[in-house]
Amino acid sequence: MTNPGRLERQRSPEAPGLGAWQLGWLAAAVFVVSAGYGALMPLLPAWLAPLMAADGQAEVARHVGLLSGLYAAGVLVGAPLWGLVSDRWGRGRILMIGLVGYVASLLPLLQPDWIGLAGIYLSRGATGFFVAAVVPVVPALVAEHTPQGQRARRFAWLGAMSLLGFLFGPGLDAAAAQMSGALAGVGAGTLDPTDLVIVMSAALGALMMLGLAVTLPRGAPAAPEDDVQSVSADRRRAMALWGLNGAVMFVLSGFELGIVLQGQQHPTLSPREISLMFAQCSLVMLGVNALLFFTGLLERAAGRGVMAAGLLLAIAGLALLAQHRSNAWMYVGVSLTAAGTGLVLPTLAYLAAGASRQRLGTTMGGLAAAAGFGQTLGSAAAGWLFGAVAQLGFAWLALPLLATLGSLIVRPAWWSAEGPAPRSARVSSEPLPK
Repeated sequence: MTNPGRLERQRSPEAPGLGAWQLGWLAAAVFVVSAGYGALMPLLPAWLAPLMAADGQAEVARHVGLLSGLYAAGVLVGAPLWGLVSDRWGRGRILMIGLVGYVASLLPLLQPDWIGLAGIYLSRGATGFFVAAVVPVVPALVAEHTPQGQRARRFAWLGAMSLLGFLFGPGLDAAAAQMSGALAGVGAGTLDPTDLVIVMSAALGALMMLGLAVTLPRGAPAAPEDDVQSVSADRRRAMALWGLNGAVMFVLSGFELGIVLQGQQHPTLSPREISLMFAQCSLVMLGVNALLFFTGLLERAAGRGVMAAGLLLAIAGLALLAQHRSNAWMYVGVSLTAAGTGLVLPTLAYLAAGASRQRLGTTMGGLAAAAGFGQTLGSAAAGWLFGAVAQLGFAWLALPLLATLGSLIVRPAWWSAEGPAPRSARVSSEPLPK
């Protein structure tokens, strides 16, 4: 006979739910770090040029590329580390540390002459490292405090806010340029627009710190321990999600670089049209997130089926891009690829949210790290691939997606919305003794 007192201790109490304001501040934190990256990166060449006047444009371009890579490396290293630590120290505490570090890492850039080139590299690497404390911890926190039936909509909302942040970044640049001109017009002196972008990004980060300090949930109940078999299955499932996320980001980054390189290989494709294709890609992915949010598709359909549909769309888009003969067909191929990857990525985050509570941060951190690794490797490989086979590089990029589509068929248990049931959950499902 089961001991009722022991049974009650094994049951894990429900975590307090998130209110609208709490969810709004968490989504805003994702928006702010995305906007900060999207705003500063386009300004780096013009900002670095005066510091390297004697080195020439090629050297400036090299440093911009290295700084971008160092930021990605910071995310790659930091995401699994912060996710693991959040499982032990608490997600709210790690999220606040990440935002404090994000703001602190931006401020030295206001005095580039003082910190020198080495300081600039250190600052950008530190920014990526502390952003990595926001990227996986926010979805882990949302998953921990959200009932299963509401997770799909909330994860679609988080994905949309991240995309909106990237789209908003250039708007922050425009606002800084207008503000610089306005300050000069009233005799307040001339301020570099890049400095204003840094100040506004840091100020938004500080605002997120204050808002989250007031609204963050005060902790979740401790999760029960899983048995060895459950932990092993949870790890295998997480590794499958990481692998698929890395593969999709590998393809997505290669696809984006391929679009840029088409401008060199097809003289009729102007820089304006390339920019329009990138905007179209972002807007299509944003539209897919909106579809997931408003329809609750992930709550009605199996995640495996949604991902399979997304992979088929992306494969069709890449095949079309590999054979296109006009710019109009390129737009169709870009739309299909963006829609397909836009379906898969939020679905992966939703499935990762089904991890056991004591591994939730680790799972989300690994997901972010896999995305960073896939993105970095994809950019490097695509440069060689499109240089070797030109337009047919899009067809080669479809191969990883075909392989992952096969894994959906061969291993269906990896792609369920719920992770393996912990031992305590199995015990608590037994009828109480009368």
